[in-house]
Amino acid sequence: MENKNINNLSKDLFKPLVRKEDTSETISKPSRTFGQEARRTLFKNKPAMISLVLLIIIIIMSIIGPHMTKYENDDQDLNRAKLPPHAPVLEKISWLGFDGTLTDDFKGSTVEEAKNKAIARFDKQEKFIDFKVKNKGNGERNSAEVEATYHVYDAKGMGDQYFWLGTDHLGRDQWTRLWLGTRVSLIIAFVAALLDLVIGVAYGGISGFFGGKVDNYMQRVIEVLVGIPNLVIILLMMLFMQPGIMSIVIALAITGWTGMARIVRGEVMKVKNQEFVLAARTLGTSNASIIKKHLLPNITGIIIVNTMFSIPSAVFFEAFLSFIGLGIVPPKASLGSLINIGFQNLRIYPHLLVYPAILISLIMITFNILGDGLRDAFDPKMHK
Repeated sequence: MENKNINNLSKDLFKPLVRKEDTSETISKPSRTFGQEARRTLFKNKPAMISLVLLIIIIIMSIIGPHMTKYENDDQDLNRAKLPPHAPVLEKISWLGFDGTLTDDFKGSTVEEAKNKAIARFDKQEKFIDFKVKNKGNGERNSAEVEATYHVYDAKGMGDQYFWLGTDHLGRDQWTRLWLGTRVSLIIAFVAALLDLVIGVAYGGISGFFGGKVDNYMQRVIEVLVGIPNLVIILLMMLFMQPGIMSIVIALAITGWTGMARIVRGEVMKVKNQEFVLAARTLGTSNASIIKKHLLPNITGIIIVNTMFSIPSAVFFEAFLSFIGLGIVPPKASLGSLINIGFQNLRIYPHLLVYPAILISLIMITFNILGDGLRDAFDPKMHK
């Protein structure tokens, strides 16, 4: 029955498919290069792009930030030492912490005793202290508790002055020092990463490309350097050089490139035995041309990704050295030295620690997220 219905269909319902030689092989979409695909994958990665924008803002602020206030010269003035943050407009919102006051809780056997402790703590400026009784006590020791808010700017006659992030123990503007310290930390990190890039790629490329005895001897040198802790090298640097940017950069340069060299060596050894490289050798292509046209383009992705991960490592290493007193020496600022000062005053002046700690954490996180994004972008398996 079904066959009869098919046979009864009109031939006008069917049209022959015309095959044209000039259009049958046409590609419907334009082809993309590997670089275009990598850029497209990176732009689709929202966390990586947000991190990139934040890093650009941080870098720009490290350049222009110290010049945004009238205290850009980083002058000392003990009269304004350890002032809390005081920012225009934001001072009207007390819970943000930019109202220029110091607040702390004090305990005593009576309310009066607790208040006296607050007055003694806040420079005996009773008329500039607001008290809020939290517990009147019941006669027991330290059972009474009051919250004291000290209007330090008014007490010092500086009510019309603004220090956006407060001042440090020498009266220097914390906003200015924060961005100066960020600038120093980023300079050290980028210089260290550049040295890792240049030395590591050259050393690892030569070792992997030539192989044999050359590779054997060069890898033994790397193994010796890897076995020496960075902190030992820093201590040796301190014997010959003054603590500062140069000593940190040299210490990072001595051993920091070994990781890059090993990665590049492995990639070069993998790529150099592939068919297109063997074909180039057969055609008489020189080693320089093979390296330039075949090897470097194929390992560029892993080099960029590894460089991005080496930058936050250098930032953390500099901060660690400055925190323990082996890095940037005051009065120069770096994020590590600022954190060290803030840690010493954490109990009463937490703002000295909070802002540099937040900034260094933000730098570390954004660089790592961007590095993850670049790793995905340069992975052909991630391209859709």
